[in-house]
Amino acid sequence: MVRVSGIVLPCTHTQEDLERKVCRLLGIRREQLTKLRIVRRSLDARKKPALFFVYTADVSCRNEGEILRKKHGPEIMKTPDERYRFPEAGDRPLNKRPVIMGMGPAGLLCGYLLAKHGYEPLILERGGSVEERALKVEEFWKTGELDPETNVSFGEGGAGTFSDGKLNTLVKDRFFRSRYLLELFVRHGAPEEILFLQKPHIGTDVLRGVVRGIREEMVRLGAEVRFHAKLTELEIRNGRLEGVWVNGTEYIPCEVLVLAAGHSARDTFRMLSAHLTMEPKAFAVGLRIEHPQEMINLSQYGSASPEGVGAADYKLTYQAENGRGVYSVCMCPGGFVVNASTEEKRIAVNGMSNHARDGRNANSALIVTVGPEDFGGSGALAGIEFQRRLEEAAWQQGKGFVPVQLYGDFREDRLSDGFGAVLPDIKGAYRFGNLNRVLPEPVLQALKEAMPVFGTRIRGFDRPDAVFAGVESRTSSPLRIPRDETGVGSVPGIYPCGEGAGYAGGITSAAMDGMAAAEKIAALYRPDFNQ
Repeated sequence: MVRVSGIVLPCTHTQEDLERKVCRLLGIRREQLTKLRIVRRSLDARKKPALFFVYTADVSCRNEGEILRKKHGPEIMKTPDERYRFPEAGDRPLNKRPVIMGMGPAGLLCGYLLAKHGYEPLILERGGSVEERALKVEEFWKTGELDPETNVSFGEGGAGTFSDGKLNTLVKDRFFRSRYLLELFVRHGAPEEILFLQKPHIGTDVLRGVVRGIREEMVRLGAEVRFHAKLTELEIRNGRLEGVWVNGTEYIPCEVLVLAAGHSARDTFRMLSAHLTMEPKAFAVGLRIEHPQEMINLSQYGSASPEGVGAADYKLTYQAENGRGVYSVCMCPGGFVVNASTEEKRIAVNGMSNHARDGRNANSALIVTVGPEDFGGSGALAGIEFQRRLEEAAWQQGKGFVPVQLYGDFREDRLSDGFGAVLPDIKGAYRFGNLNRVLPEPVLQALKEAMPVFGTRIRGFDRPDAVFAGVESRTSSPLRIPRDETGVGSVPGIYPCGEGAGYAGGITSAAMDGMAAAEKIAALYRPDFNQ
């Protein structure tokens, strides 16, 4: 096949327009084109309100060799080999099936690959299935009754299941894991467009079905999945893993354990800290901010309701005078702010969108960098206690509900007494609180300094009636579990991976790290427990 890049067309173009443009670039007639597959599509809004798509496509046509000989340069080339390859099994016999703790993106993809290649993994998930989670979470948002084991963060699919479902990543992908992941998602119900969009997303509504479908295939391939199965202790003898305890009562012998805990598994981290080397890690905290989606569209596209491009997103960064980085993450076009708490009398928020992204508001996390020097304690778990203090302060300010405050009142350090034109779209009960009493002073200073600057980049971003909600404290893991080049932590046989171990940030990067863990296990071991 021939790869053609730099194909520019108006966003309202037809498939026929795309084919005609490709043929013109290749210098061929339409009847010579036998297949066209879009590899990548990005949006060019530099001439807004005129919007353009920029494509890269793989093309099958007659006389490909002649075309490649005549056409030179970066825009036309032979399609490269971008297939993902799983390693051949290693020589060391694995006498007991591998155990995976956690069924977020890292644990799910690690388990899937191991099952596909005959390792029959056992996956232990402390929370419920995705179907049970959906019911429990909706009940929590309606009543405030929290299940500490099955919630927005715990359960099948991990925290990303109740998010925007973003599938882009900045991780360098020399082994084409990302493409494999996206193709797996498509086979289980995700829209095919995620294979080529520059910023693919599927939304929480679609992602839940995809996760369930992958789990069902994994079980057919030989995996065992157990819900409400919490890893409560490790059995380590002579410096090596011998087994694990589940729910404090059941012992399971194993010699390979994949730790795929999410960033909120605080009790698990405390247990693991007695056995494994851990270290505190910088992360970021802040608030969620809501604006009308039409306002964001107008700024980014030059039109409040442009045709063919969907809801607009944004990415903002700023370096404050106190040295703190301020930036937007987890931007949810047409989405909701959600109560993402996992512990009683502590409030944490996140963002979520459905696939259609058709809600009235846009929201994102505006966060500020913090490090071990801010945690007010020592040791690997100090960041967790720092998070808890912020979440307890948020609970106090909201009297048990999500605390919200208009930006103008936040700036002036006063309690809001009513909403302006921006009405919050929040899953879970909320009430007015003073978010100045939640965040540390250096974080407050950086946020207040950044907001007017962001208002120069997106008109109206610093409007006084924009709605803040807090606290955004779970942006990434506050610790790291070090591992060597073979993927093993400080105890042989234990493979820390994913977001909770400090090696990922988002669905795709966590899934890719889980895939890498499976590859390292397979490269060393061959399954021998059925012999």
